[in-house]
Amino acid sequence: MRKDLIIGVILSISLHGLLLGAFNRKAPPKPKVVEEEVKVVQMEMPEIEPEKEEVVEELAEEAPTNQLAPPMLADVPSVSVTAFTQPLQPPPPPGLTAAKGAIAIPVVKPGTKLGQGMKDLFDVANLDQIPVARVQPAPNYPFEMKRAGISGTVTLEFIVDSKGDVVAVQIIRSSQREFEQPAIQAVQKWKFRAGRKGGRAVNTRCQIEIPFTLTDD
Repeated sequence: MRKDLIIGVILSISLHGLLLGAFNRKAPPKPKVVEEEVKVVQMEMPEIEPEKEEVVEELAEEAPTNQLAPPMLADVPSVSVTAFTQPLQPPPPPGLTAAKGAIAIPVVKPGTKLGQGMKDLFDVANLDQIPVARVQPAPNYPFEMKRAGISGTVTLEFIVDSKGDVVAVQIIRSSQREFEQPAIQAVQKWKFRAGRKGGRAVNTRCQIEIPFTLTDD
């Protein structure tokens, strides 16, 4: 009996000890959260230069200059000549006609080589010194063409010999056939200082356009 009492006391003490231990037990501490410092890196932006306005230089508009010579027949340079002009005149009195008796001058047929077989014949471009006109009378204006108020041109090829005389003439083209004969007759009367090659006078092949122009003077 006494033994049972002792056992009961021991069990009671143990039970109370367990209960007290349970109440006195502290809750485990919460783990500390370590906050990582976020490093802020400040980036320096490069300085942006302001855009420069493009300065457009205004170029003065210049009229285009033609540096190319006008096309010509191969190896047949032309001799410069001033335009032949005659004033308009009233028609002649009734019964008065234009003078006749034009001189017939042999003309080389188109398509043939002017001066073929002639020695010491050069084109103007191949000379050391080109022919220079000394006497250059203007052609007569055809009466009927003048009265009708018609203008035109005649292109001739001719040879100036070593003495400065025109010895052969060839028609290249013309606007009206009526102008051909007066143009030929005028060129046959022209006198030149002969062209020179290698220090001596030579025969020269030339080309020219003769204009027939009317004026109101």
